[in-house]
Amino acid sequence: MTTKPVVVYGASGYTGRLICEYLREYNVPFVAAGRSREKLEAAMKSNVPGIETADYEIVATENTVEALTELFTGASVVCNTVGPFATYGHEVVQAALAAGAHYLDTTGEQDWLITLDEQYAADYAAKGLVLSPGLAQMYTTGEIAAQICLETPGLDTLDIAVFWGGSPTIASTQTILVNAAMSKAYYLEQNQYSEWDPEAGLYNLAIPGQHELALALPWGGTSHPVWFRKDPRVANVKALGGVFNKALMLGVPQIVAGALEATKDMAPDERLAALQATAAQVMNEMPPREYTRINRSVDSVHASGPLGRAHTVIYGNCNYKQTGLLQAFGAYSLLQKEPNATGLASGCQAFGHRELLGVLRAFGLVQAPIVTIEN
Repeated sequence: MTTKPVVVYGASGYTGRLICEYLREYNVPFVAAGRSREKLEAAMKSNVPGIETADYEIVATENTVEALTELFTGASVVCNTVGPFATYGHEVVQAALAAGAHYLDTTGEQDWLITLDEQYAADYAAKGLVLSPGLAQMYTTGEIAAQICLETPGLDTLDIAVFWGGSPTIASTQTILVNAAMSKAYYLEQNQYSEWDPEAGLYNLAIPGQHELALALPWGGTSHPVWFRKDPRVANVKALGGVFNKALMLGVPQIVAGALEATKDMAPDERLAALQATAAQVMNEMPPREYTRINRSVDSVHASGPLGRAHTVIYGNCNYKQTGLLQAFGAYSLLQKEPNATGLASGCQAFGHRELLGVLRAFGLVQAPIVTIEN
């Protein structure tokens, strides 16, 4: 049992460290938790600026419902960064529910969101708790842009593009590969999930701010079709994403295809281990701390309806810092007041898209949105 209001599970990872950094900015006491005390201590000491002024403790734990329930009891919010979430997330979600804590995570796994919606959302809502996966730059900043578009009535179709500069972390690389190999990707068409063509390969997109076409992928389908499926304003959602590095984007389909072919006849556990090994060959070290002149982001949303259109662009930087801040603010907000929604809820649905935009702006991570409306 803890006396700290927030538990960061996976705190020694790249994103976990950033969440701890921003919890310190909000002066929120927290538990830095994970499997290895040694890694946690090293991460806090070397990678969290100002950690000596933070109110925190370090706890090593096993990834079991029993151990995690014991750890989470007494806390109000759990921030989970341990992926792939479809593999390791069930125990965390069940433990947070048993302990009566709100749950936030950074997932990019669409199948995980669908599973949460089907298996856990009702139980969280019954307890008045937030179940908010995917509170991260790649999903939430784009959702902010979508929600700004939807402030114009009569728009029912969202065309979303999310781009960033930099390399995925170790955990992100593993999650991308495992998710691509073991689950389908969906977009939303007339409020129903429709599968992206897995053989389509790369898509060419014209994104704001550059003349050169960018390369994009469905990226597992993203969170957006799940968030908006029950929004009465929205019928259709497609989301594509990618990095500005073309060489990296050209390599992703080849890596995924090779891994799929090499593991297609394996048993599930064996296949997971093989995919994780392949991911380690692609990325096996922490990227450097982000640079504002290199690690930039663009979130662009075209919204359309029978008689109107809107376009919102949000330029930003340091997408992992955006994720760390969004997680920390979500936890901070839940300690201050009731959320706007309970059960399965996106960051915007739980905390407000204008509020989240204000937080990102206040910390210098995004520009003011550029909004164009045609009626």
